Amino acid sequence: MARQDERSATTQARILAAARTLFLGRPYADVTTDMIARAAEVTKGGLYHHFPSKEQLYVSMMLGDLEGKRKLFEEAVDMGGTCRERLARLTRDFLDLPDEESGLMRLVRRDVNTFGGEDRDRLVRAYQRALPEQVEAIVRDGIRNGELAPADPRLLSWSFVALVEIVIGDYAARVLGDAETRLDHVLGLFFEGAETVPAKVMA
Repeated sequence: MARQDERSATTQARILAAARTLFLGRPYADVTTDMIARAAEVTKGGLYHHFPSKEQLYVSMMLGDLEGKRKLFEEAVDMGGTCRERLARLTRDFLDLPDEESGLMRLVRRDVNTFGGEDRDRLVRAYQRALPEQVEAIVRDGIRNGELAPADPRLLSWSFVALVEIVIGDYAARVLGDAETRLDHVLGLFFEGAETVPAKVMA
């Protein structure tokens, strides 16, 4: 029985890996269960044994990935240090993700409106728990400790996430270069803004 469970888990992992590659490379509607089964080297019946539909397979894939990200980013929430240091750790962890891993985060925005009802709600909640709520916890501490001006922590957290999502794009990577430079860019905009220091007026 244990060996059968192990084989089943291995097959399921192979299906999820194949699906991940396909969904990252094509629009959701263009990926079929036939394509996933072929890529995973399983029969279509074998695929349906583990995942009754393409929708359930996609949701399972995304929920598993987002839960892993939540645990990773939560380490920055739980560490000691200033608000800036903790946001730097979380952002560095995000920017250091392999391309495929960061690509999966972007799939939520791309595909969420493909789903309705409970599946859509589950995906949105999983994304919120994985990233914005982690940032919000750090920002809330920063406001309480006087490191940030009083403001709505949720709004600030979404603003910070938006900055981070901009610097993972191809254009920002070309302009800013490596992850540390992009990290400095995000932190600088969030904490100091884009205003230049005005020159002193000569008396």
